[in-house]
Amino acid sequence: MPVIQKDDRVVLQHPKGASAEILYYGATVISWKSPSATGSQPTERLFVSGKAALDGSKPVRGGIPVVFPAFGTPTHPDHAKLPQHGFARNNVWTFTSTVMDNEAGVSVKLSLVPTEAIRAQFDHPFHLEYVVTLAEHQLTTDLHVQHTGLSTTPPFEFQALFHNYIRAPANEVHITPLTGVSYYDKTEPTEQARATPKVENRESVDVQKYTDFVYENAPGKYNITWPSGAIEIRAKNLKDVVIWNPQQETGSKIADMEEGGWYVEHVMTEN
Repeated sequence: MPVIQKDDRVVLQHPKGASAEILYYGATVISWKSPSATGSQPTERLFVSGKAALDGSKPVRGGIPVVFPAFGTPTHPDHAKLPQHGFARNNVWTFTSTVMDNEAGVSVKLSLVPTEAIRAQFDHPFHLEYVVTLAEHQLTTDLHVQHTGLSTTPPFEFQALFHNYIRAPANEVHITPLTGVSYYDKTEPTEQARATPKVENRESVDVQKYTDFVYENAPGKYNITWPSGAIEIRAKNLKDVVIWNPQQETGSKIADMEEGGWYVEHVMTEN
């Protein structure tokens, strides 16, 4: 069976060896293993901290958390009651269906609708559907956001992102192509500096020091390379990308980050 439903997660298995695991809590992908193009044994492509909570007590530090309807500390008036990064990553989603199950790949759908607790934080009618598709060398994540009360209530504003923790040696990794793209440097010491746009002039971006860069209107296709490997991220309808790695100066202060976990590259795509 390529789709295995467990008490706390669903496991996808591809006939050629790739696999993925998705927690119902937060709909967080906590594992994606795939062989390389040269036919090697399946390799873990995502980073999950050894201190990460996988029991539903708090959002997972690693994998691919789903962030909705706010990114970071909420600033919009409608988001004032939300926790950081919203509620999608710390609520239990419902397994809806197996979308595809054949030699090309296996795909499942999870959903999230307002609960009493969510309404207390975000009083808007919505329906989220999250489709995860596993192929031999590829993992696809699709988030569908539906406003279910447009006939009686006004539109609402939201942000959504996939916080991709990519497993790679941070001190050796390079990200392209971002040359000429405008960005905000969230590591700057003053609010004015953090709000001042810069233009990326490097041919490739590295994360050898604490990095938190928000690139606007980015190309939507990103190559992450290091001496022994590479991964490509493609984004559709996600116009911005965040490059983040805490390195030791910030990573050592994160309670659920394992020792040395900051040496693993993390890339977020968001809009």
